[in-house]
Amino acid sequence: MVARYVVSPRGGRRTYPDITSALTAAAGRGRAALIEIAPGHYEEALTVRGDVQLAASGGPGSVVVSRPRGAVLDAFGAVRVHGLVLTGRDADVVGCHAGTLTLEHSEIRAHNGVCVHARPHTSVTLRDSVVLYGRTLFAGSEGLVERCRFTDAADNAVAVIEGARVAVRDSRIEGSRIHGVRVSDARAQVTGCGLTGTGKAALMADTRAELTVAGCAVDAVHAEAVMFIEQSRGSVDGTRVTDAEHGIGVASGADPVVRGCVFTACRDTGINVQTSGRGRFEDCEVVEAGNVAVFSTKGGAPEVHGCRISRGNVGIAVTEAARGTFTRIGIEDLTGTALRVYDASRAVFAQVRAERCPTGLETQGNGGTTAEVTDAAFHDIDMVAVAALGQSRVTLKDVAARGGLLGFGAGEEAQLIVRDCGVTGPSAGGAIGFGKARLVARNLTVTGSEAFGLCGKDSAYLDVAHSEFVDCAAAGASFDDDCGGRLVDCAVDGTRGVAVQDNGRVDLVSLRTSLPVVQQTAKPAAPPPTIINHFHGPVFHAAVHGAHFAWNNTDVSQQTNEGGSRT
Repeated sequence: MVARYVVSPRGGRRTYPDITSALTAAAGRGRAALIEIAPGHYEEALTVRGDVQLAASGGPGSVVVSRPRGAVLDAFGAVRVHGLVLTGRDADVVGCHAGTLTLEHSEIRAHNGVCVHARPHTSVTLRDSVVLYGRTLFAGSEGLVERCRFTDAADNAVAVIEGARVAVRDSRIEGSRIHGVRVSDARAQVTGCGLTGTGKAALMADTRAELTVAGCAVDAVHAEAVMFIEQSRGSVDGTRVTDAEHGIGVASGADPVVRGCVFTACRDTGINVQTSGRGRFEDCEVVEAGNVAVFSTKGGAPEVHGCRISRGNVGIAVTEAARGTFTRIGIEDLTGTALRVYDASRAVFAQVRAERCPTGLETQGNGGTTAEVTDAAFHDIDMVAVAALGQSRVTLKDVAARGGLLGFGAGEEAQLIVRDCGVTGPSAGGAIGFGKARLVARNLTVTGSEAFGLCGKDSAYLDVAHSEFVDCAAAGASFDDDCGGRLVDCAVDGTRGVAVQDNGRVDLVSLRTSLPVVQQTAKPAAPPPTIINHFHGPVFHAAVHGAHFAWNNTDVSQQTNEGGSRT
């Protein structure tokens, strides 16, 4: 049976003047106790032992317990607090040292301190409560947070560390100076929560932590909405992010699973994976990313499946020796490139559809920069559907390009391999190789080009076989400058232009066409530079600047520069 104690500063029959005296009496009897506290302000430090409930008899907020400095409540046993306001400074306002502690319909304020500290091997529950200014710390403990509000924490609103296990449900966290929830070498589940205005990542997992996030909303944060680092793991499901610097960040070996999330109006990136970070991202959406919707950089290696990207700058960028696998990707209405692979990075794209973007795929970098694209469509691309530059290597298979300026292009020293692909209605051309690039095409079809179907320039090498060029306005194939290669078992059909403009450096084998083949006149070779050797001139043993010399000239005048030197 529970013993009942009444606390009232006004006195009365069988009442106690303060909470401490009621606790002392309850401890003496050694039974479960209910201590009912009359409304008022109590300046006390409470140490609660055993099976004790502290309740505000006037309802939540009617009882304030505070101290100018130091702890307000230390719990040892099975302690429950209902409806109290606990205020302290420069200390742990509420500490659970042993056993269990439950705070319901309460308010905890910590000025320059910790609001609630759950120490190792304890269990703390916060329910329907408000936590102001200080953090709630679970260290090696268990915890449950339900329907609470955390406001203006000086650092982290909720910290889960040292092997703790905590669930945070249906709560709101706002204005934390550092993180909303930080999980370090511990486990946490965050479900149905709203987080806003945090100074750093709203949800942070580090040091091999395990963080599970579901059904949350994060907005107006100064850094990442969710961040996984330092080999942390976990999952993020059905979460919406608005106005974060980065929607989700993954770094330093972390590897989360992210499903069904929406990242809107992120100021820099929607999904950001770097420094050996990995992660699997399924059925997510990135809208209006300020810089890059999906960014893999500095050794990142994400897998992205079923992603939708719209109304931003760059769709997917893989840079600085990063990797990535991207399947079932829809991209539309960007102001920049849909797909970008730079700087010794490797990317694999499959089932990609990009529409209404300036450029489809662009690659640039050394020979370690590679991109593979399979079963993809680039529609209404303003400039180039695929552009390979530098020494990059690109492989296209079952890729269709429609509209735009140019279908496929390889320049500088890049390599572009095209298999079973088609280009329809380009305004300039279907495929081009220039510089010292190498273009290999098998079963390429170009239809309705307003200029050429295939073009080679400079010193490029084109190896094209089993391909067809239909209704190209100027030429089915045009080879200029020192371009070389071969055209094998190809067809040029239509009523406009010529079949081939031949520079004499490309082998035409089994060409099928009713249009003429035009042999271009070779350009005369440039004369070699004139070299003049002077064997009787002066000999210099150091650098000489601003000197003038004359040979076989009997009249030489001496000149002086403004600085006084002679020439």
